[in-house]
Amino acid sequence: MSTLTAERPATAVPAADPPHRLRRAGGLLLTAVTRSVAIAALLALWEVAPRLGLADRTFLPPFSEVAREWWTMLAGGELTEHVEASLIRSGAGFGLAVLVAVPLGLLIGWYRPVADLLGPLLELFRNTAALALLPVFVLLLGIGETSKISIVLYACTWPILLNTISAVRTVDPTLLKLARSMGLPAPQVFRKVILPSAVPTVFTGIRLAGATAILVLVAAEMIGAKAGLGYLITSSQYNFAIHRMYAGILTISLLGVLLNQLLVALERRFTRWRTPAGKDRA
Repeated sequence: MSTLTAERPATAVPAADPPHRLRRAGGLLLTAVTRSVAIAALLALWEVAPRLGLADRTFLPPFSEVAREWWTMLAGGELTEHVEASLIRSGAGFGLAVLVAVPLGLLIGWYRPVADLLGPLLELFRNTAALALLPVFVLLLGIGETSKISIVLYACTWPILLNTISAVRTVDPTLLKLARSMGLPAPQVFRKVILPSAVPTVFTGIRLAGATAILVLVAAEMIGAKAGLGYLITSSQYNFAIHRMYAGILTISLLGVLLNQLLVALERRFTRWRTPAGKDRA
């Protein structure tokens, strides 16, 4: 009997359910198709409208012609040069804004005296549009790189700062009471309760700032720049190079989408502890 038991083969671990895997793959495919329908319809309308005379082809060339010009500029290296210049400027301003606004927002949201001291100043500047201050930045800092990076820093600071302050102030009071009832000191409460709870809202502000960084920089590059996507669009408009102008606009849209997806991936990495929607209803 013992010999038979010893020679008995181990039970194989069942493989994943094939129908379940097929359903999951089908769901992902359906999601991708659904999200692409609107974009595909817009591009199709862009392609057809000039060819049917619904729009002036001189001012709105078909998408295929713009895409061909975009590829030509990319292959020739010209588009890469403009993208690199814009990414360096926007990346510097955006990175500085994150380094300044996140700690400052945590400080203002956690310590009431700091909030009372800086509150009026924040209310004054947050309602002043960044582009309205662009001439001031140019006058004070010149038309070089410093003014462009500074205007991006100023514009990106506010969505990050305000979302960080809101994140700290809207932490679940029950969690705070529970942590304090366990005798945790204030630094431990801040590190173990406040920070994890604030991360999703902070990343919302960072994502908003990422889009703002590109948009504000494009406007800043239209003044006194010799490279960058804003310069490319403005110079193409002045020279009536319409295809190049739309190629620059498309590039800005692609950069915005890529940056948002990158920030979404980072947010998911830092908030892996959260329960995905629908999981708690099982």
